[in-house]
Amino acid sequence: MFPKINPTQTKAWRKLKAYYLTHHSMNMNELFDNDVNRFDKFSIEFEEILFDYSKNIANDKTIELLVDLANECQLSAAIQAMFTGEKINETEDRAVLHTALKSFSDEEILVDDENITPLVQVERRRIEKLCNEIHSGKWKGYTGKNIKYIVNIGVGGSDLGPAMVNEALKPYWLDGIKSYFISNVDSANLLEVVSEINFDETLFIIASKTFTTQETFTNANTIKEMFLEECRNEDFIQKHFIAITGNKQAANDFGILNGNIYKIWDWVCGRFSLWGSMGISIALTIGYDNYEQLLKGANSADQHFVNEDFNKNIPVIMGLLSIWYINFFNAQSEAVLPYSHHLSKFKAYLQQAAMESNGKNIDRNGFPVNYKTGVAIWGEVGTNGQHSYHQLLHQGTQFIPCDLIIPIGTHSTLDDHQNKLICNAIAQTEALLKGRTVKEVDGLANTTAENENYKVFDGNRPSNTILLKKLNPYNLGSLLAFYEHKIFVQGVIWNIFSFDQWGVELGKELSKSKLDSINKGGISGEFDSSTNGLLNRLLKLQVN
Repeated sequence: MFPKINPTQTKAWRKLKAYYLTHHSMNMNELFDNDVNRFDKFSIEFEEILFDYSKNIANDKTIELLVDLANECQLSAAIQAMFTGEKINETEDRAVLHTALKSFSDEEILVDDENITPLVQVERRRIEKLCNEIHSGKWKGYTGKNIKYIVNIGVGGSDLGPAMVNEALKPYWLDGIKSYFISNVDSANLLEVVSEINFDETLFIIASKTFTTQETFTNANTIKEMFLEECRNEDFIQKHFIAITGNKQAANDFGILNGNIYKIWDWVCGRFSLWGSMGISIALTIGYDNYEQLLKGANSADQHFVNEDFNKNIPVIMGLLSIWYINFFNAQSEAVLPYSHHLSKFKAYLQQAAMESNGKNIDRNGFPVNYKTGVAIWGEVGTNGQHSYHQLLHQGTQFIPCDLIIPIGTHSTLDDHQNKLICNAIAQTEALLKGRTVKEVDGLANTTAENENYKVFDGNRPSNTILLKKLNPYNLGSLLAFYEHKIFVQGVIWNIFSFDQWGVELGKELSKSKLDSINKGGISGEFDSSTNGLLNRLLKLQVN
């Protein structure tokens, strides 16, 4: 296992702190003026992706010190430990091997002395077989009709990843297939989906690692009741329900036979699970070949992460720059700004991946941390965001680093729209960098001595730009893997466990006693006065 190092005790951290004190006010415009090769030096090309980090408050020395920090925190050893199956998720005594789900190598990977590579390959072949049966019409519903609707019932990692990918790859949806997602226990979500489908043409996917998650189990039971009310034959469950779970017995108890149960192992962290069976809804929607391209793009990015030098390594640079801003510039949040309508769910996916992973206050040695970990992620697709919160990015008092994700190619024939979209995105990065001076404002129409200050922009606000040749399955896979590994890099440097989520469990536990009180129709006063008051008022409003 790699060492558990408090980053603030390293030489590199102390040097970075000193460097920040003398160089935090460095001006990016001057950095560009002084180095005509800055873009070439501070950008990395990877296949059909360009990562431009030249618009950051950083120079050669900054990157050198950040890489020193990664080395001193034993990042290389941590990467090796994860990819080879060491149990780096120590609080749950688990390996972290979502990377194995993307691999097409026959290389042996051992978990508890068992080679998991054949297990992954078998499950992948089962997914391919399911896709072939659904898409060829061999698998039919109970009335003999083909399956037309795919409904994924899950929450969190069993929902956000697949839902995001399906939305991102909507141009690749197969003819005759529509996919839906039920995640919220709010019945409005379920009823809206039910209104769009026919039960006899639908495959329901119950996606739950434990098969005990309250929201998923509630929604699944309601759907099952509705289905049986219509078809009145429990044997038909096998034609319309499959499960993705690590709890086979619970799925059997629900009425799903083993042949319709797909495996998720305890060494797969839920929020990074779309690469395996949790991605069945993706494969069924875009086709197995496209799904495999998604995996291959991700695997290629994995290999880049494992093999590339840190100063040329996209996820390493992403993670280190984030730490530079969070821990030294006191950034409270990061904005992720995809300039693609189809990436509308990317922010929600990344929020879970990043904030559930690194929102921790205890280090790997069991001590409270005395430095910042984690960051709030937010954003919106462009150009919508430009007309809402970009004002805060440009002239607000908060320091907010930004990532702009820009697919160049489009599936639309409206080239004029795409050119305007791309130019808006690049203009935002330029505006964040350059700002606007008083001298420049004086040349604007309707500028007076009284209002000129309101039109000035400080600029010098950092951003990364990620250009994709096209938003296709392969490139999307690479993009997602880069962000996954950025999160891992941060967790290693911060010396925290990124792959547990005990904070999620507390709310689940506490909700049970509240539900018991509501079902009994009375509040005993066992909770705090606010909780008691809310529950009592709830019961009164329900009666009235």
